[in-house]
Amino acid sequence: MNLFAWLRPAAPKLDDDLRQRLAHLPRPAPLGEHPLRAQRWVVLDLETSGLNLNRDQVLSIGAVAIEDGAIDLGRQFERTLHRPEQKTNSSVLIHGLGPSALAAGCDPAEALVELMEFIGDSPVLAFHAPFDQGMLARALKESLGHRLQHTFLDVAELAPLLNPETVLREAGLDDWVARFGLEVQARHHASADAQVTAELALILFSQARRQQLDSPLQLEQRLRQWRRRNVTGHGL
Repeated sequence: MNLFAWLRPAAPKLDDDLRQRLAHLPRPAPLGEHPLRAQRWVVLDLETSGLNLNRDQVLSIGAVAIEDGAIDLGRQFERTLHRPEQKTNSSVLIHGLGPSALAAGCDPAEALVELMEFIGDSPVLAFHAPFDQGMLARALKESLGHRLQHTFLDVAELAPLLNPETVLREAGLDDWVARFGLEVQARHHASADAQVTAELALILFSQARRQQLDSPLQLEQRLRQWRRRNVTGHGL
């Protein structure tokens, strides 16, 4: 047996229903030149057992859809995953996820398929998106053998891009929420964090339009330029 094949994790065993649902997931659509208001977005927040992309687990998922320039309050996604082996630590407690909630959670494979069905072919928004993207990609691979291919845009980068005059010491989600006077029902709760991130995104989209950035593709291209300038400016 090839050594690398032996080291590679075995593909998860899925029932026929999950395999068929995975097979029918739409391919992610590329970012286009249509108006921002015409784009459906999914805003995602993951609560995890820690910040280690290689070791920690996704504990709960919250997601909301933005359609026709507004948050679709009738379509929200929230799941706590079945993680009975998860030890209680400070990272877990801050999310309010005790042992009983994790023991009663959804099957991770089922919850992740449902999430991908909810996302559909839409691009994804998240605050500190590389972390959520990395955690979700690993969870999908381990639970479903599925490769994440969706485009992610980072709201934590869009905010300073579109507000260059605003200087924040930490520039976390709480700082931008306070900057725009938004109200948060419960921080460190996946669905509440997804909701307030979506509200922040709508403010940023309005600012983008005023700055002649009125398509998803234009916004991504400007974000790439902004990121390159920042790297150059820091001498990296």
